[in-house]
Amino acid sequence: MKITLACAGGMSTGMLVKKMEEYASSQGIEADISACGLSELEERVAGSDIILLGPQVGYQQDDVKREYPEIPVLVIEMMDYGMMNGEKVFKKAQEIISAN
Repeated sequence: MKITLACAGGMSTGMLVKKMEEYASSQGIEADISACGLSELEERVAGSDIILLGPQVGYQQDDVKREYPEIPVLVIEMMDYGMMNGEKVFKKAQEIISAN
């Protein structure tokens, strides 16, 4: 499973990636989770099962969906992002990947 997070610069999502990796590891789930700035998405998105957008770039969701129509795109909930709730964000991503 490959999950790509994108935000304005990739810094704040980097912390969330660590929390998501910790949860996946605790569940015995192998996952490739990475963060990048929205401007780097094109270079990093190949093979992704889902693209998660930080709330601060959520307004670009439609553009990202148009750019990558074959990959589900989700804006991370503001509360989950602020609390760095890696478990909840990971579970939501899993749910969407399974549904597609």
